[in-house]
Amino acid sequence: MSNESAGLQESHPMNGGDGTFSYSKNSYLQKEGSRFAAAMVSAAIAEKLDIKKLSSGSNVFRMADLGCSVGPNTFFYMQNILEAVQHKYLSLGLKTQIPEFHVFFNDHAGNDFNTLFASLPPEKQYSAAGVPGSFYGWLFPKSSLHFVYSSFALQWLSKVPEEVLDKNSPAWNKGRIHCINAAEAVANAYTAQFTKDMKVFLDARAKEVVAGGMMVLIISSVFVCFFLDLLGSSLMNMAKEVSLMFLAINF
Repeated sequence: MSNESAGLQESHPMNGGDGTFSYSKNSYLQKEGSRFAAAMVSAAIAEKLDIKKLSSGSNVFRMADLGCSVGPNTFFYMQNILEAVQHKYLSLGLKTQIPEFHVFFNDHAGNDFNTLFASLPPEKQYSAAGVPGSFYGWLFPKSSLHFVYSSFALQWLSKVPEEVLDKNSPAWNKGRIHCINAAEAVANAYTAQFTKDMKVFLDARAKEVVAGGMMVLIISSVFVCFFLDLLGSSLMNMAKEVSLMFLAINF
């Protein structure tokens, strides 16, 4: 990861704990989206994962969930991948060569890893480790991962493009929290930032994933525009109410 990328990254992890407003209690859409994709992920593993090449190396299969948050969704993802890999070995008649599994849970350093590890499934079939840090950069040793997974995380950029915050810029986004239906200059600014981020992300993963390994990325699409509009409107109304309360108190 370049010094430029490292110095400008922003960190806004999901709400921790298991309270009313926690990510663990408010991630139903992410859960259902990943459940919908689970069969496709399993099919891709059955077709594409190069077991024979992987079996010639370590007897440990290393998986990483990038942007894992605090659970419980990540545990479903990892178990689904693990079972698909086991099935691939069995289908090739390699039952005695099924490896041990080591899962790396990655998110920002401010992520609530305490809640994550306190809620690990007791029947899990893998060793677990936490890896704090942004996935927009290097995280693991070279050629160390066999499977990389990231679900509903890569839509979060490493930072807000500077020009959309500048009122004197044609790309100023007028306080909106997304670029859907925004001016072309706004969309271009977000596109440029996404392009930079993805290059850093893919360059890092290219070094970390072993030959024959796999990477699966699930990214939210434009169906979220309605929810983003509602969220943005709610945040703006909250900010106005707080301002009015502050003025009333001072008056």
